[in-house]
Parts: sequence; C-alpha cells; structure tokens
Amino acid sequence: MWTGPLPAVDQIGHMNYRALSLSLLFALALHAQSVQRYEVTGLVLTVDAPNRVVTVSHDAIPGYMDAMTMSYRVRDQSLLHGLKPGDKIEFTLVINKASSYISRVHVRPYDSVERDPAQVRRLELLDEAMQSKADSHSTLKSGQTVPDFSLIDQNNHHVTLSEFRGKVVAITFIYTRCPLPDYCLRLSNNFARLQKRFNDRMGRDLVLLSITFDPDHDQPGVLAKYAEAWNAKVEGWHFLTGELSKVKQVCGMFGVNFWPDEGLVTHSLHTVIVDREQKLVANIEGNQFTAAQLGDLVQTTLTHGSR
Repeated sequence: MWTGPLPAVDQIGHMNYRALSLSLLFALALHAQSVQRYEVTGLVLTVDAPNRVVTVSHDAIPGYMDAMTMSYRVRDQSLLHGLKPGDKIEFTLVINKASSYISRVHVRPYDSVERDPAQVRRLELLDEAMQSKADSHSTLKSGQTVPDFSLIDQNNHHVTLSEFRGKVVAITFIYTRCPLPDYCLRLSNNFARLQKRFNDRMGRDLVLLSITFDPDHDQPGVLAKYAEAWNAKVEGWHFLTGELSKVKQVCGMFGVNFWPDEGLVTHSLHTVIVDREQKLVANIEGNQFTAAQLGDLVQTTLTHGSR
C-alpha cells in the first residue's frame, strides 16, 4: 500500500499523458514495422481501370521478390489514367498484414537514342512540321488498327502485314551496320530471346518482323546473312527492306525517326506489338526493358489479346 504523499492532480495528469504518449508511439512504431514499402520498376502488360488493377512484368525487388509478373491493385483509380501496355513505370508497392496495393505510379520517359538526343529531337520537330504541312496521319495509338504494308524479306519474298492476321506480330526497327551493343543489337537479341521462348509457336501463332531503315545498304542478301547470324527461323522471323519511301511510311506509323549521319544512322528505338486482329497493343520506346518483360507482354497478347 502507498504510504507516501499523494501526487498532485497535475502530476497524475502528466503521468497519464506521458504513459499515453509512450503507448501511442509504441503502437505507431509497431504499425510502421508492419507496413513495408518498395520502389519497383516494370513493364505494363494490361490495365483494368474499372477493377483498379494493373498487371506488370517487374524487376526483382531486392530482399523481397524475384522478377516476375504480378497484378496489383490501386486505391486511387486516377493512378491508372492514361496508362497503357508497353509503358515502363516506376511505382511504390505498399504491403501490410492484410493487403497490398500501389500508392504511386510514374511513367518513365524514354530518351534512349543511338547518337545525339538533341539531333533526334530536331528531327522529330522537322517531322511534325512536315506532317502538318502534308496533312498526314499521326503516329498510331494503342487500340488502333495498323494499316497494311508490303515489304521484301531476306529471301526476296514480298511480305504483307495482313497475311499474318490471326497471329500476334512483334515489330522492331534496325540496321545491320549498327555498331552499338545497346541499340540495334539489343533489339535483335530481344527478338532472338522471343524466338527461343516461343519456339513451338513461331510462324503459327507469333511472327517477328525486323524492318531496316537503311534499305540502300540492307538489301535481301545482306539481311539473309544477318538473319543467319541470329539463327532466325524462316517461317517466323522476317527481316524486311524495300523502297525508302515505303520504309519511311511504315516507320512513320510508329513514330520511328532516323537519318543518315557520317556513314551511320541516327535513330530512335521502338518495339511494337500487334494483336491477332491487327490492332496496336503497344509501342515501346527505347531499350529500358528486358527481353523477359517483352516476352511477358507477348505472352499476355497471345493469351488474352489487347485489353
């Protein structure tokens, strides 16, 4: 039993307030420990805005998760506004004891070009001015039908996009003399990885088109040697060339810019996915994605089509 003097009322209040504060701080500390936040980067595969879900093929999360494909919910539907397949994003993954969700989404801009970004930007402005003057069509957007085109492959055969209707088509743009490993070679390596991953579906369900923007040099014989170097399957991977005007027309559909520069070609980087109905699923700029992520996007399109 307490036999000493009773504490004053203000002392009791102070003691209770202090105890309450310590309890609150302890509770907040436990809550902070139970909520984990991770900064993640990945490639968007599908967007389901009504259900507030985005599916992403993302990089590894050190100490928590390997690189994989996952569907994540967002609490704020506006985070998905304007998001589309093929976007490279950075996001915050929030995980607590009961649930997980994304609290932030940022689309990473692409600035990857072969030579001087300022030169390519000037080229884009010139193209925009010329397009406006000629009243030509703008770059295709996701969901739009890709117009038919006809070029010549490495075997000197005419190839049209429409002949692959009912199949998924992946398109990229290269030139065989490109000396830089992070550009045309990386894009071709991505396609080689696709060919390996979807080996039993090549030509039957999936077709790869590598279009040169150096047609004066990259004639069918040159492309045939290049295709051989990549062990390209004739039935599923076509390397295309043609008249410069036709090549420019196809490049223009997808916003691909290029120009000759001191024996090389300055160009932007694009990888395109077209679904079985010949609609544009994704137009991925740059080289800031992995071959595995590209394969996941192709797999999603093969399985579900454009969404």
